[in-house]
Amino acid sequence: MDATADAGTQPHVLVDSREGVATVTLNRGDRFNALSLPMIAALEAALDALAADGSVRAVVLAARGRGFCAGHDLKEMRAHPDLAWQREMFGACGRMMQKLTQLPQPVIARVHGIATAAGCQLVSMCDLAVAVDTAKFALPGVNVGVFCSTPAVGVARNIARKRVMEMLLTGEMIDAPTALAWGLVNRVVPEAGLDAAVKAFTDVITARSPAVVALGKRAFYQQVDRGLAGAYETAGEAMACNLLEPDAAEGIDAFLAKRPPAWHPR
Repeated sequence: MDATADAGTQPHVLVDSREGVATVTLNRGDRFNALSLPMIAALEAALDALAADGSVRAVVLAARGRGFCAGHDLKEMRAHPDLAWQREMFGACGRMMQKLTQLPQPVIARVHGIATAAGCQLVSMCDLAVAVDTAKFALPGVNVGVFCSTPAVGVARNIARKRVMEMLLTGEMIDAPTALAWGLVNRVVPEAGLDAAVKAFTDVITARSPAVVALGKRAFYQQVDRGLAGAYETAGEAMACNLLEPDAAEGIDAFLAKRPPAWHPR
């Protein structure tokens, strides 16, 4: 499936689904997959379609070209020096980013090259991230007079506050091992092992109950930014509902009977 925004051009986003895993590929490698408005719209359309597709159990977010994503399209931004357009663009981007967490399926970022500014934000909003050991990450807007305020929303929910401020105030790149140590990514691997490392995650995820994974992901993001009492209220309700799911009964029965579970479709 192709998700495209402009007729007569190459699609901005490509979607390929097989064996329960959908790979969403940013397809503007010549522009370092900049998040132009058409790119944002194409990515949002792809996510909306996947959210409704019960056959998809996990999503991989990948990119073509020399880098994962360099952030917003600076030329496009400079071509629209009016507040209404800027508000529309950042609003659209924020909605798209939130859909990564709202998607019922887990999303894994497959990162190579650079992931900078809103590209780093894109990595941070995925549930999991696997990076090539040569990948670089940055919030470099301050270098060109544009503080990375919106990218910081996602990144600050991944790594410690002072680490985020270091990235925001210096604009300097961090390497993949640093991103791993700080908590921005889950795995760092040689380029030859990137697909295998991603598959290791998708193999585990697709072996689990899709209904329970969707419920658990939703509950996690509902509680994680709440206060302690509110978080326990949210998580407790989610657990109570979870125990009434058919897959909870099946999973417990299968465990007690020492047999593999037969999960229901989402």
